[in-house]
Amino acid sequence: MQDEIAYVDAHAPPIDAHHVWAANPISLPHIRAQTRHWLAPLALDQNTEQDLVLAVNEAASNAIEHAYTAPGPADLVTVNCWTEPHRLCLEVTDHGQWRLPDATPGHRGHGILIMQQTVRSVFIHKDQGGTRVLLRHPTVSRAHNACTGCG
Repeated sequence: MQDEIAYVDAHAPPIDAHHVWAANPISLPHIRAQTRHWLAPLALDQNTEQDLVLAVNEAASNAIEHAYTAPGPADLVTVNCWTEPHRLCLEVTDHGQWRLPDATPGHRGHGILIMQQTVRSVFIHKDQGGTRVLLRHPTVSRAHNACTGCG
């Protein structure tokens, strides 16, 4: 999907939403459901929506699993979703510490690769305040894809 453009409903309202969850694996189904809810007005095709939800899930999973040594009630994951002209942006933020990936992850450790394969742009910024993963994917209105000069 990385090279694809997401076609969105020409009449879809702009999106500007965010939600905060506990940094706990039980939050992941809720994060996926909320992401689907935010994307619904765009009327994306099913594959594009699934890829975007998967990318958000991977970023949130990484935040939950790696940002906090022993997550407590004050440890949070924030997901933001907004649209810009010709672009959909999804951002996952934590306030933990960046930890280097395991040298021998076995069957694990593919989250960033999955994000890069499902979304056009993946930006990861880490500092003392935590980690921010920005997922950006191009969009075009279905109205702009209409045939011009046809009959």
